[in-house]
Amino acid sequence: MAGTLPAEGVGRKTLRSETVIVLALSLGASGVSALISFIGSLTRPGGLKDQAATLNGSYAPGRPWLDLAWQLFGIATALVPVVLVAHLLTREPAGPAREGGGLRLIGFDRSRPWPDLGRGALVAAGIGSAGLAFYLAARQTGANLTVVPEALPDVWWKYPVLILSAVQNSVLEEVVVVGYLLRRLDQLGWTPMAALVTSAVLRGSYHLYQGIGGFIGNMVMGAVFVLLYRRWGRVGPLVVAHALLDIVAFVGYALLAGRVGWLPTA
Repeated sequence: MAGTLPAEGVGRKTLRSETVIVLALSLGASGVSALISFIGSLTRPGGLKDQAATLNGSYAPGRPWLDLAWQLFGIATALVPVVLVAHLLTREPAGPAREGGGLRLIGFDRSRPWPDLGRGALVAAGIGSAGLAFYLAARQTGANLTVVPEALPDVWWKYPVLILSAVQNSVLEEVVVVGYLLRRLDQLGWTPMAALVTSAVLRGSYHLYQGIGGFIGNMVMGAVFVLLYRRWGRVGPLVVAHALLDIVAFVGYALLAGRVGWLPTA
């Protein structure tokens, strides 16, 4: 419940500490890592567009079964912060419309599957083409690294792993950076604009390893997602939209890289 503390005896100091810990264990730490990576890219000889940022690479080249084990391990452990957030939200007083608390409080459940899917697909269609155009322009101007969405070996599990990776990214980011963070900032008395800026900048920060274009593009997307969450009260459509965007990026790159002239490759 926005503006109220989640449970009797839980004060604002505890909420602030909890929020910092959740971010430090997840995407806040990723933001610091991305900043260090970006500094490394800036200080390396050559322009940014001559360097590559690989999103899904092999952990054990030449050893496909070991590689698959590491891929699945990485996907599973990346979702641990989502489990933590779900646990923390069970302290919330659930209203009659969202009985049970937990992730239902931020609209991540199966209560409205078709509206979530429909809205998510529309958002993905609107953002996808604009995002691709912005990336190509940013890279051309030298503000972005060449993003390599996947560099996995051609084995049977390649596409399933890419899809699982896309879903993992979407669930982690939308649950933590939109649903959970906005709820906590509301409870701490932040204004809606301050919460929007914080969420958007955080989203941009952990994409900074891609370059200035990655930072700005994802910050804008983050602001749009916050506005949509405020309107709908659900992260479900945002998870769907983000998953579709990443699936198209990962699988599309795997199918098109080297076959079309407009798609940059490392």
